[in-house]
Amino acid sequence: MDRRKSIQTMILGAGASAIAFHGCKPESGEAVTQEVATTDTKYFGRTPKELERIEKLNAEQLFNAHEMETIAVLSTVILPPKEPHGGPIEAEVPEFIEFIGKDMPQMQNTLLGGLMWLDHKSNTDYGVEFKAATLEQQKEILDTICFHDTEKPLDDQALEIQFFALMRNLVVTGYYTSKVGIADLGYKGNSPNVWDGVPDEVLKQHGVEYDPEWIAKCVDQSKRNEIAEWDEKGNLLT
Repeated sequence: MDRRKSIQTMILGAGASAIAFHGCKPESGEAVTQEVATTDTKYFGRTPKELERIEKLNAEQLFNAHEMETIAVLSTVILPPKEPHGGPIEAEVPEFIEFIGKDMPQMQNTLLGGLMWLDHKSNTDYGVEFKAATLEQQKEILDTICFHDTEKPLDDQALEIQFFALMRNLVVTGYYTSKVGIADLGYKGNSPNVWDGVPDEVLKQHGVEYDPEWIAKCVDQSKRNEIAEWDEKGNLLT
């Protein structure tokens, strides 16, 4: 819920803006304005009701300690850690998966049933639980369930296949929506473009030129990270 909220906010905000800037115009041609309720700005990100739900879910337990350890191992097999940022464990992917499982109860049977299947398969084939098997043994088990028949709905296929498809999506989503995963992608957010002003040839075509003093203050890339300052009369200082 935490990581999805910003996306929801952007989508809802875009929709509200679109409504707010367009009035209703009847056939008569007379413009009719419509007041649009805006979001209460005293809440940032989450309402008290949402915070209450988050607190409630955090207090609940879906997976026991053994299941959480199995999820941790499975997540690193699906998405091995990379230097220097780490992997699913550093990104708290197991905790993310448990939260989503509690937030979306319809996933619980698949998740719990799939974890049971992993241990049963590992015990049958290798005499150990999945988390205690070697990496090669774990990969051999997962190779039997990592592909599904694209010709029929996933819901109509074996539970273990549904489980792996769901778990793979959750691991990747949990990792790449975390601070660790975003750092791994190298995403630094929005940054200003480098702009050297209107090209000289274009200025000459229009018979204009930049004020050298203005250029020195405003189009100096060595100062692009400095915050501009103005005097009391609105004159640019730096």
